[in-house]
Amino acid sequence: MTVYSMLDLAITAPGQHISDALAATVPAAQTAERTGYHRVWYAEHHNMPSIASSATSVLIAHIAAHTNTIRLGAGGVMLPNHSPLTIAEQYGTLAELHPGRIDLGLGRAPGGDQAMLAALRRNPQDAENFPTDIIELQSYLGNRLPTDAVNAYPGRGTNVPLYILGSSLFGAQLAARLGLPYAFASHFAPAALHQALNVYRETFQPSETLDAPYTIAALNVIAGDTTTWATHEMARTQRQRLRGFLKNRADDLTDADIDTILRSPHGDTIRDMMRYTATGTIDDIRPYITGFIQDTGADEIIVAHAVSGLDERLRSIEILAEALAE
Repeated sequence: MTVYSMLDLAITAPGQHISDALAATVPAAQTAERTGYHRVWYAEHHNMPSIASSATSVLIAHIAAHTNTIRLGAGGVMLPNHSPLTIAEQYGTLAELHPGRIDLGLGRAPGGDQAMLAALRRNPQDAENFPTDIIELQSYLGNRLPTDAVNAYPGRGTNVPLYILGSSLFGAQLAARLGLPYAFASHFAPAALHQALNVYRETFQPSETLDAPYTIAALNVIAGDTTTWATHEMARTQRQRLRGFLKNRADDLTDADIDTILRSPHGDTIRDMMRYTATGTIDDIRPYITGFIQDTGADEIIVAHAVSGLDERLRSIEILAEALAE
């Protein structure tokens, strides 16, 4: 049976304070835990005013202290932005504090633009070290390094599970070669979903941590008690995505301006980004989710609830669980 999980970006709506967005992550995780979700992941992004999940390890620690059993992790840490030792220490600390509950998804993208990389004191060439950085990180989290070498304390012996995240064939090939689980970011970059999953499965090499391919596919869900509400929410989400895409250029644009752009060929990019989105009531999303699982053959789906308003978001979380339970 395919398990279902949640991706939480701690979205900050226009006019909302960041503290409110972060506070909302707690009831969201608690609702996911109560309704049977397998895990919740938080993604590293930078220089994006609408996303408050940049410090993933700090946020995970906060959520873990307010939940009991659900798995928590990064989906993901952008490893080229950090030293492997630092990430091993952060996630090793989380694993020691919350044993058996911590995951570590790893991405190669910077999570921001060139100016952000400079602010992080990194450069674009750091991404070339992604494969060797993963191997180094694995060694810090395991027991293989000699005790007289540099070790991660905390970290050593925690064996925090690693996942490779991607939206292209590179991540699929790397995950297959290292024998690690693979998660595809089809909730915003759907183009190569099927090709990447096929490449991963066909070239997978068993490892000490995984003896068979394990795939995770992502999609958006906008679930409500009425189709009318969900349709309006989908339109709002598209406007917000377009504003984020335009960045500062969108500051002086009204919703009517944004709608005009969305009806133009430029809007095709936003609509395609949300190609995999289940929208509507429980009767609408159940067949969509079932079809998505059958189409991808994913072992796990991870869902981004693209919903504004805390109460509405919690209801969307519940409806998905109800749909899959039935």
